[in-house]
Amino acid sequence: MDLHFTGAEQAFREEVRAFAQAKLPADIRAKVLGHQRLEKEDYIRWHRILHAQGWGAPTWPKEFGGTGWNALERLIFEIETFHAGAPRLLPFGLTMIGPVLMKYGSPEHQQRFLPRIPTIEDFWCQGYSEPGSGSDLASLKTRAVRRGDSYIVNGQKTWTTMAHFADWIFCLVRTDSEAKPQEGISMLLIDMKTPGVTVRPIHTLDGGHDVNEVWFEDVEVPVGNLLGEENRGWTYAKYLLGHERTGIAGIGHCHRELRQLKHYAAQTTDGAGRPLLEDVRMRDKIARVEMDLMALEMLLLRVAAQAAGRGPGPEASMIKIRGSELQQDIAMLQMEVAGPNAWPYSPQWLEPGATQPVSGPDWAAPAVSTYFDMRKTTIYGGTTEVQKNIIGKMVLGS
Repeated sequence: MDLHFTGAEQAFREEVRAFAQAKLPADIRAKVLGHQRLEKEDYIRWHRILHAQGWGAPTWPKEFGGTGWNALERLIFEIETFHAGAPRLLPFGLTMIGPVLMKYGSPEHQQRFLPRIPTIEDFWCQGYSEPGSGSDLASLKTRAVRRGDSYIVNGQKTWTTMAHFADWIFCLVRTDSEAKPQEGISMLLIDMKTPGVTVRPIHTLDGGHDVNEVWFEDVEVPVGNLLGEENRGWTYAKYLLGHERTGIAGIGHCHRELRQLKHYAAQTTDGAGRPLLEDVRMRDKIARVEMDLMALEMLLLRVAAQAAGRGPGPEASMIKIRGSELQQDIAMLQMEVAGPNAWPYSPQWLEPGATQPVSGPDWAAPAVSTYFDMRKTTIYGGTTEVQKNIIGKMVLGS
């Protein structure tokens, strides 16, 4: 693999960099770089700015309104926008249900839902995990019973990210309780405004509540909102998870946090008054994560090139493991650099415009939040243990 940019690739990189510097709203940039909370409107604004540029769906083919970019162009776009302080593009529509609709959705579903995803006219969330059915997703118990032209849905989903913002949820439900677990599951597209849908927040370690419980009590869903065929939802779920796991690698996020880590280490001194960045042990730790990031980039590009046209395979599990662990490693080092300044922490300090009312740098308290938040990366999208089982079965044959 050629590790050097061509002239065209370098020009594209400069174009993305200039666009992000010029068009990313300053208030959103400040929130992101300060690790402060983003609101729904922040995400929507940035998505619509990108859409106006023709970049609203970086991973989609042109026939569905995407950019048609190759793997390297997508990586350049992610790194440069994250460097500028842009929020992540919401994955639930773009890289999760979007690809499933393109591959398995009816023409009517594609025409109805796909054009509304890049502009976030429909804000999506994912209804997979349930209490007791996380890693063992096939044991899910949310039921959908056919009655005439509708399904009546009852059950509960949990850890539903941004459900409190969502307009729609793509939801795995059990439609045949007599079949084998994986063979009795269907995927329904459910309007979150439907009577009987209730969202309740789950407060996490960092004080946020991006994740939620979603309850369904006699929720009536039109049969026309069944994606694909009844009882084939497990096939669609596996396809979606491959795309989700590849996205969890968080290459752009890692680049930005690594750059901030170096800045923090240069601004923080040890007991002798020397910058931590000059400490041999700290420099060694930073160099190691930087090399790991370079290796992950190469793996991602190789997998993307090999998987073109067939979708993600078991390689997505390898990327998910390394990417999620690397995000945790960088967050851990930021905590180490913050040292005692990281101890006093209040979630209120992460609200826009808030400042840390104690001695120490303003970034120290958000470093704690980032550390707490990154604990989940080796769990969501399938735990590391589950990913290793997938690799063992599909790659090693064990």
